[in-house]
Amino acid sequence: MNQAKPKLWTKDFVIISAANFFVALTFFLLMTNIAVYAIEEFNASQSKAGLASSIFIIGALLFRLFAGKYMESIGRKKMLFGGLFLFLCATLLYFAVANLNLLLLVRFIHGAAFGISATAMSTIVMDIIPRKRLGEGTSYFSMSATLAMAIGPFLGVIISRYTDFIVAFEVCTFFSIINIIISLFAYIPEARINKEEYKAMQGFKWQNFFEVKAIPISIMITVMGFAYSGILTFLTSYTREIDLIEGASFFFIVYAVFILISRPFTGRLFDVQGANPVIYPALIIFASGLALLSQTHHGFTLLAAGALVGLGYGTLVSCSQAIAIKESPRHRIGLATSTFFVCLDGGVGIGPFLQGYVTPVVGLRGLYMTLAFIVLACVLLYYLVHGKKESCRKRYSIINSPGGLPPQ
Repeated sequence: MNQAKPKLWTKDFVIISAANFFVALTFFLLMTNIAVYAIEEFNASQSKAGLASSIFIIGALLFRLFAGKYMESIGRKKMLFGGLFLFLCATLLYFAVANLNLLLLVRFIHGAAFGISATAMSTIVMDIIPRKRLGEGTSYFSMSATLAMAIGPFLGVIISRYTDFIVAFEVCTFFSIINIIISLFAYIPEARINKEEYKAMQGFKWQNFFEVKAIPISIMITVMGFAYSGILTFLTSYTREIDLIEGASFFFIVYAVFILISRPFTGRLFDVQGANPVIYPALIIFASGLALLSQTHHGFTLLAAGALVGLGYGTLVSCSQAIAIKESPRHRIGLATSTFFVCLDGGVGIGPFLQGYVTPVVGLRGLYMTLAFIVLACVLLYYLVHGKKESCRKRYSIINSPGGLPPQ
């Protein structure tokens, strides 16, 4: 007799996913405007304006480590609402910014609040999702950030075109208040942790800031973030160079649409067939998208590259996160979550810096082709860090199943 599927779409899952959407929406909306705001309001140089954008990521990166380490000792509920209240306070501080240095400080605080609240929400939702539907649930939860990535920049452009920057801060304040209100209605499961496990997590050993079992797949996702950062950073310059600047505005919309279409299917495939049938094709599709991007001369091929990147990179992020959680002990989900996103954010953060040295030598077409080969090489990297172990588990489960191996 078939057992009924454990329920995924619970009230708490929907609420935390919605809260994650509004946090990410604020992030993407402000990322669209903040560099221009720094230049127009405070006469900032291009480099200082860029710092106003990137210092948010630095704050998020550092405080993800803090959130991961202290999540279970402070408590998930306190960590979540502490992060959300700090997020609201940071949003309100934009109204009081009087100079560039204050703006940089507020951006850092806002990034810290983002790192704390986003890590808390990911940890909580990973405990809410039934273990048998982890891939599917992670895919659906990740869609909240994908929607925000498509809507946030669009709202940012509309606001900057028709109103002023104060309206952007008012809208983000509204989103931050909504976050706190809806989160009050969610049940926040705390970690089931015994005294020995709690004691092992104390102190300042590196194992108390990173989950060891999540590191292998996080190494691969660092490389994926590195490759994707080439699109985030240089796509506008590239499309201007090849005279497809209008198509660039639709690239991320197509990217987001194909993520939304594919994630329910890839998540279910992950749960039923395991990671390998999902990750290997996703790596090849992502590499194909980068290769197509490097050779594009028409708007259609640019958008086709966006579709392939969405299918490949989007699948890799959600399914790799599910692997990181699945491999880790339940009481260290917070650490596993922060380990994964610290590595992902680190790859995205260091990518533009290193790629800036390569681009003058090989050009932007050469950069995207180079990144395609790097992603393709990760087929071997994935096999070494997780794929081989996954295959062995599958073989072992077949051998030990009631039917055993089929006759030769």
